[in-house]
Parts: sequence; C-alpha cells; structure tokens
Amino acid sequence: MSLRIRKIGRIGQITLQRPEALNAVSHEMVLAIEAALDDWRDDDDVACVLIDAEGHKAFSAGGDLQFMYETASKGDFEPGRTFWRDEYRLNAKIASYPKPYIALCQGFTMGGGVGVSLHGSHRVVGESSKIAMPECAVGLVPDVGGTLLLARAPGHLGEYLGVTGYRMNASDAILAGFADYFILEADWAGLTETLIETGDWSAVAALAKDPEDGPLMALREKVDAHFSAGTLTGILASLPDDDWGQATAKAIRAGSPLSTQCTIELVRRARESDDIRAALQQEYRFTSRSASEGDFVEGIRAAIIDKDRNPRWRHASVENVTAETVAAMLSEPPGGDIDF
Repeated sequence: MSLRIRKIGRIGQITLQRPEALNAVSHEMVLAIEAALDDWRDDDDVACVLIDAEGHKAFSAGGDLQFMYETASKGDFEPGRTFWRDEYRLNAKIASYPKPYIALCQGFTMGGGVGVSLHGSHRVVGESSKIAMPECAVGLVPDVGGTLLLARAPGHLGEYLGVTGYRMNASDAILAGFADYFILEADWAGLTETLIETGDWSAVAALAKDPEDGPLMALREKVDAHFSAGTLTGILASLPDDDWGQATAKAIRAGSPLSTQCTIELVRRARESDDIRAALQQEYRFTSRSASEGDFVEGIRAAIIDKDRNPRWRHASVENVTAETVAAMLSEPPGGDIDF
C-alpha cells in the first residue's frame, strides 16, 4: 500500500511509506487517505489528524507521474484524468476538514505532496524543508489546489513561484503562506508523542520558533515590480538585465510555454474566486487536456523517463502561445468539469 493508516491514542495518523520513490502519491494512496478521513470525521476518539512521512529526503516530491506517463504515452488518457479527479476531491476535502489536520513536511514537498499536506490547518516545516510547485517544467500547471495557495501569497509572489518553480525553504514557505509553523525537526518525534497522548493540537504552536529570514523576503520588492505585468510576455520584457532577472527569465523559459502562460491565468483566476473548489476545477480543465493537447507526455519523457532534459515543447516560446490557446486549454472539458 505504501502508507500506514492507523488510529493511535487520540489521533488518526497517516504515514507515507515510499521513501525510495520520494513518497510519490499514487492513486491507491489517494483513495486510502480519503477513506480514512471519512472514517475519522465523526469519530470522537480522533481529536486530530497527523500526516507525516518516512525518510529524510522528502515528505512527498509529488504525484505518481510514472504511472500517468505509462498510460498517456500509449494514448490512454482516462487513467490520468481519473487520478486527477480523485486527487482533487481529496485536496478539497482536506481544505474543509472539520478537525485539525497537522502535516509534518521535511525535505521535498512538491506537487501532489503539497496537495495532501498544505491545505491542512497546521502545516509544519523544518530545517530541511524544500517546498515548490515545479509543474511547468514537466508540461503541467501548479495543481492540487496549488494555484489557490499561490494566489493567496503576498503581492505577486504567486505568479513568480508558479512559473519559475522556485524552491522555498521554511522561512520562504511561511512568508508565502504555504506553511504555518517552523519547528526543529529534532522535536517532531516528541510532538507526535504528545499528540498521540493528548490529541491537543495546541502543542504544535507551543513548539514553533521563528526561522531566519529566507531569500524570498529580500526578493519581494523586485517580484512585485515585475510580476504585476498583465501578461507573461510583459513580465519577461520587464525583467532587469541583472543576475536575478536573467536567472528568472531562464527558469520561466525552461518550462513548457503553454504551461507557463496558463499558470499566470490560473493564479489570477484563483485570486479572483479565492475558493478551493473553483481553483481545482480550473486546474482540472488544464490537466485533463495536458496529455492529449499539452506537453505533459513530452515533459515527463525529458525529465523522468529519458532524463535528457531536452523537451520538445509544442510551442517554441511563450510568445508563440496565443490568448485563444490559453482560453481553449482552460475551457470546460468535453467530459465536463470535475464534480465534488
């Protein structure tokens, strides 16, 4: 199963157990987590939910992209769409869960890992935390409700984080609203024991410390100045000709042009709606088409299968992606919008 689900003491505990795969979230794991949350919702013995993971490298580096590539590369797009629909319903359920939902996120927390952790009420990071939404690099868009997290980040950090895949440390993640508490990782085992014994989620805040300022704090003024432009081409044109500007432009252009253009639009739509289900619905419009009409299969091939890091995107550059193409990718899919 690759995860352990149990009631222990006063908590329901979910532990991801695929450290050799950086705890990638599979379809089977999504369904099992959802079933557990349904069981615990009205169980008075469960005061709160704790989700954690084995291994030091990652809480979860994302969803099970290998599985989706294997089916989509053969022209079978339905398994991926089914996975995304079920995953997004779980993300929405976590965001509205009536009990405290505590996530301990060490190492890499990206993509699907963000979806099962960072919509919870108590999001804990530590010294090793590296949080990112790097989906544009593989022909996707920030999904699992990630566009809403990005939209809620201060200023225009959301657009920046979404199209560059910037890796946040603990301080950055708290600044951007992806996390709530910095707790030294040496204290996580003791925190878990306290939660098991008491179910008292105030123990989380009691252990929290202030991390040192991360790099993102110093970048805010630059990011807001340039990422407030109306379009991605406008953002690129406004970037300064300095080390940061050049590195930022390179990061944007390394991603799928279709994905980066759609990401800007998705973050701005999520900012307008400020609703998890609306954000997930918009994300699904893109991801449901990402293999059949987008760059997903090629992005995974280049990054994970052949590892040549030389994707051949459908569009030569962001300048070649029209507003009409973006609108088409984000229109209601033929099979209808996701049903929650």
